[in-house]
Amino acid sequence: MPTILVVDDEPEILNIIDQALSRHGFEVLKATGGNQAIELFEKSQTPVALLLTDVVMPGMSGPMVVDRLLAANPSLPVLFMSAYDERQVVQRYVVKEGFALLVKPFDLKMLEEKIRELLPASPLGKSQHA
Repeated sequence: MPTILVVDDEPEILNIIDQALSRHGFEVLKATGGNQAIELFEKSQTPVALLLTDVVMPGMSGPMVVDRLLAANPSLPVLFMSAYDERQVVQRYVVKEGFALLVKPFDLKMLEEKIRELLPASPLGKSQHA
């Protein structure tokens, strides 16, 4: 069961994503901020397969979380989510660094498609029965 670390300062978003991903067989670690995300990442009993993080958060931003976690695992796939797709920080990390981005608001099908692209061996990457 792949583990996805989801970081967002809005609990409602965390819960919706948790429910959707859990339904597809993922273990979901939820963090409401950067420090909690780093702590969960370090204490996780299973390796984190994907980091899904908001870009703009109070305290530690998504890019700051990414920098810290990539130092520990340089091959960690990263999916940013943000309502601010034109902001310079988003463009720098998505375009320049080559990370994936989901623009809020997004639907769960869009989330599933991005995860399928980033984790082809995950439950979402396997063919679904109609």
